[in-house]
Amino acid sequence: MFDAARVTETKIKGAYRIVPNKYPDRRGSFYEAFRAEILTEIIGYPFTVGQANYSVSCRNTMRGIHSTSLAPGQAKLVTCVRGAVLDVAVDLRVGSPTFGTYEITPQDEESGTAVYLADGIGHAFLTLTDDACMNYLCSEAYIPGTMIEVNPLDPDIGIPWGLEEPPVMSEKDAAAPTLAEAVSLGMLPTYEECLAHYEALRQRSTKG
Repeated sequence: MFDAARVTETKIKGAYRIVPNKYPDRRGSFYEAFRAEILTEIIGYPFTVGQANYSVSCRNTMRGIHSTSLAPGQAKLVTCVRGAVLDVAVDLRVGSPTFGTYEITPQDEESGTAVYLADGIGHAFLTLTDDACMNYLCSEAYIPGTMIEVNPLDPDIGIPWGLEEPPVMSEKDAAAPTLAEAVSLGMLPTYEECLAHYEALRQRSTKG
């Protein structure tokens, strides 16, 4: 019997770090990435996978900060499966006790560390190697027009990226609004809306 991965909540409520127990042998290694029943017990409702994505990026690529509007929302379980990245969660829920707070998780293919992000929590990362590959398990299929972008270089958020040169970014990410601009534009969900969404997921699971 293999031990399940260790799941711990970060300082952002609804963002969890998942660290697997690896079992090496002469063939290589094996580990459980996560167990659905354990994650369900911790977050209070089932994490169902509606879509799986991969991104492959050259070194010094920055993606994010991305989230999805409510409804439908889109929770994510994000893992670096090749190379290494600096992974960052940002609380984008207006009115949250940790609104605008970031949480950094180094991820690489050796550790197998993953991050779970509830709806309303933004995600960004910087690649530290060439050919870095990220896997995203998403609770909902992507719907065009629901993506939320916030500038990852916003000084008011102040993520310590440790850049030695300008990052490689999409034009959309580079031109994304700051956190304050996103608030003034009404782009972000409120903490109350997200809590109501989580509760609706709990109620749906108990009725099902």
